[in-house]
Amino acid sequence: MTTNNHKQHLYPTRIDMSAATRTQVVGLLNATLATTLDLKTQVKQAHWNVKGMDFYQLHLLFDEMAGELEEYVDTVAERITALGALAVGTARTAAADSILPEFPFDILDGKEYVTALTDRYAPYAKHLRVAINKAGELGDADTADLYTEISRTIDKRLWFLEAHLQGSATTATAAAREQVAVK
Repeated sequence: MTTNNHKQHLYPTRIDMSAATRTQVVGLLNATLATTLDLKTQVKQAHWNVKGMDFYQLHLLFDEMAGELEEYVDTVAERITALGALAVGTARTAAADSILPEFPFDILDGKEYVTALTDRYAPYAKHLRVAINKAGELGDADTADLYTEISRTIDKRLWFLEAHLQGSATTATAAAREQVAVK
C-alpha cells in the first residue's frame, strides 16, 4: 500500500484520537483518495470509448460504476477532513499517488475494456481489505467501517466485470496466472 508524500498539518478537533493515530489514518485515507479518483477517471475513460456489440450495456454499466466511485471519493475526502486534516485530491496528486497502472489507450472492444477494468478493480479491492485491517489496528473502527462499506461494493463490481469474462480466454489466462502465483 502506498502512502502519499504530502506533509500533513492537523487542525484542531475534538475527535478522541491521538494526533499520531490521526496522521497514520489520514495517510491511509489520502492514498485511498488518490487511487479512487484515478479508478473513477479510468472507468469514465472506458465509458466514453467502449465499442462493440455490448456497447450500450457496458456504456451504462461503466457510468454507474463511475458514479459509485464519485460517491466514495467524497466519503473518503470528508473522513479525512473530519479527522482534522487536508484531503489531497487533485488530478495530479491522484495520478502521482495511485496504486493503479495507467489505462490502455489502444483498445476499443468491450471485452478489452472489461479486462482492463478488472485488472484495476482487483488491486483496488485488495488495497481496501488491507486498509480495513490497518484502520482496525490503529483503533479507528469508523474508518475501518467506511472501508468495509466500499469493499463490499467494489467486490460486487469486480464480480460483475469477471462475469462478463467467464468462459473466455482471458479468464483462462488469469486462472493460469493465479495457479502459478499459488505455487
